[in-house]
Amino acid sequence: MESLGIEKFGFMSNSVLSVFNQKNVLVTGSTGFKGSWMCQWLLNLGAKVYGYSLEPPTNPALYDQLKLVNQIDQHIGDINNYEEFKAYIQKSKPDIVFHLAAQALVRDSYIKPLETFQTNVMGTAHLLQAVKELELSTTIVTVTSDKAYENKEWLFGYREIDEFGGYDPYSASKGSAEIAISSWKRSFFHPERYAEHGVKITSVRAGNVIGGGDWAKDRIVPDCIRFLTKDQPIKVRNPYATRPWQHVLEPLGGYLLVGGKLLKADEKEVDKYDTFNFGPLITSNKNVESLVTEIIKNWGSGTWDYNKEEALHEASLLNLTIDKAYHILGWIPVWDFESTVARTTEWYKVNHENPEKIIELTHSQIEEYSKDFDSIRKA
Repeated sequence: MESLGIEKFGFMSNSVLSVFNQKNVLVTGSTGFKGSWMCQWLLNLGAKVYGYSLEPPTNPALYDQLKLVNQIDQHIGDINNYEEFKAYIQKSKPDIVFHLAAQALVRDSYIKPLETFQTNVMGTAHLLQAVKELELSTTIVTVTSDKAYENKEWLFGYREIDEFGGYDPYSASKGSAEIAISSWKRSFFHPERYAEHGVKITSVRAGNVIGGGDWAKDRIVPDCIRFLTKDQPIKVRNPYATRPWQHVLEPLGGYLLVGGKLLKADEKEVDKYDTFNFGPLITSNKNVESLVTEIIKNWGSGTWDYNKEEALHEASLLNLTIDKAYHILGWIPVWDFESTVARTTEWYKVNHENPEKIIELTHSQIEEYSKDFDSIRKA
């Protein structure tokens, strides 16, 4: 399938994101939910996309639905296989890397804690060490999570200078990944020595992203869709937990924006783009019950029940402060809670009723987001 071309898109064709045109871009975790959206967006920007990932983690999978295997240079592999991973990095010669590969499920981290730490911490270290050993001059956008912060369940948002930690293995692994990133940056890729090593690094984190094409188990939106398509009541595990819901295109737009800025940054500007939070406005912090109710409203039918089974520990309150992204990058959230849920539900409803239209709808949502972002930035 041919790229739609950067000339169709406002946000995509501006002076920052046009830098991706004809660039070699490596996306780890390319077969995952966020990775698939990222690959498609980069293709629309005219990038040459390389993917390194395990097989698609679900069936169906957004990666397959978008037919990305026909559009990118994909290598099926494990980032824990250091030599294989290093060899592919050398082959792809990336101008920029978006590191999204992860064990991304909190509940799975209780079942597979060692695998979670291996992938999230050592997998990240493998990327950084490979770049060091290969002596590549490149830009790296490492993606962790809002759960990397030591969650104190306070009402105000976490800033980029707050401490990392984690109760559950997933959160702790993401906090540990942030420490590893900081160590490699200070030890081997210090911004003040950029002229020597030629590597620019930023770490970025976001909250609870939703959007079409997420088919993972134990995630509230795909769980809702599975129940709705079977005309069954939605089983809700933790209805009163509050989350900072945002559409997947919001943080991905932020990652692209900081990546584009870094690609264009000179030696004196590298440290300016060191780390960023990307989250929604505080008005999008809603509890799970509100999310499920809004999904049902947009679906047009359905009910939900409280699943009273014993739940594993999950944070009840967590949100990010995004002042830095606004002041340095000019990034702001575009879609409010209702718009986010409406577009997410629309994607799944079209997929259920007219699956042959899902590629067109995915492109349409990227274009719509881009235009809305442009409009807000110009306002």
